[in-house]
Amino acid sequence: MEDRPLMNDSSASPETVLHHRDARGVHYLTLNRPAAFNTLNESMLARLHALLAKVAADEQARAVVLAAEGKAFCAGHDLKQMRVNPHKAYYQQLFEQCSRIMLAIQKLPVPVIARVQGLATAAGCQLVAQCDLAVAAEGCAFGVNGIDVGLFCSTPSVPLVRNVPAKTAMEMLLTGNFISAQEALARGLVNRVTTSEALDDCVEQLVAAIAARPREAIAMGKQLFYAQRELGIEAAYQLASQTMACNLMLEAVQEGLQAFIDKRKPVWS
Repeated sequence: MEDRPLMNDSSASPETVLHHRDARGVHYLTLNRPAAFNTLNESMLARLHALLAKVAADEQARAVVLAAEGKAFCAGHDLKQMRVNPHKAYYQQLFEQCSRIMLAIQKLPVPVIARVQGLATAAGCQLVAQCDLAVAAEGCAFGVNGIDVGLFCSTPSVPLVRNVPAKTAMEMLLTGNFISAQEALARGLVNRVTTSEALDDCVEQLVAAIAARPREAIAMGKQLFYAQRELGIEAAYQLASQTMACNLMLEAVQEGLQAFIDKRKPVWS
C-alpha cells in the first residue's frame, strides 16, 4: 500500500474552518467539525493553513480569533483518519503540516487569541498553547493525553512547555491527566477564565485593546517576544535594544510620545 499524500490547500473543503473578517481587520477563524469534536483531519489542516496565509497577506489585519463550533474546542488529530494509512512517511507529512500551522501562528504579525470552550486535547491543547493569548470558559478541560493510546504527545509538548512549568507539562504528558480551566489559568496556559455566556465579551475586550494600538508596534513586538525567548540573555538584550530603537522610529510612537507630553490621547490612524 502506497503512502497517501496530504491534501493541498486547493482541495480543502471550505466548510471545515469558517472565516469572517470584520471592518476593523479582525479575522475570525472557526473550526467547524462539531460532530467530530473538531478533530484536525487533512481537510481542516489544509484549510486552516490557507487561511493563516491569507491573514498574513492582509496588511490591514489587526488580530485573529481562533474559535470552534460545538461542545469542544478541538480534540486533537483525527485518529480514525490516521489509522487508515499506518505508514511512517504519511505520519511525518501530517505532523510536519501541523507544525507548519503552529509556526504560522507564531509568525503572524498580529496576535492570535484562542477562544476555548469544552475540551482542548492533544493537538487541540497544542493550538491553545501556540496562540499568543487564550480565553477559556469555565468547565473547560485541557490535556495532552495521547499517552492513553500509547502515543507521547511530542509535538504538543513544544508549545506546552513554553507556557507552563516543566514539571506541570511533564505530568500532563506522562499521565494524560487533564487540568481544569482554573488550573490552566494558574499555570499560565490561558490568560482569562470566564462564564460561557461572557466568553465572547471577554475575547472582545482583548481584541478591542489590541486594535486600539499601533499595528506596526504590535507586529514588531510580537516578533521580538518569540525571538528573544530562544536566545541567551546577552543576545536577547541586544536584540531587544535594537527592536526598541526601531520601534521608536515609527510615526505612531512619536505621536504617542508627543501626546503624553501634551497630556492628551494619541491620534493613530
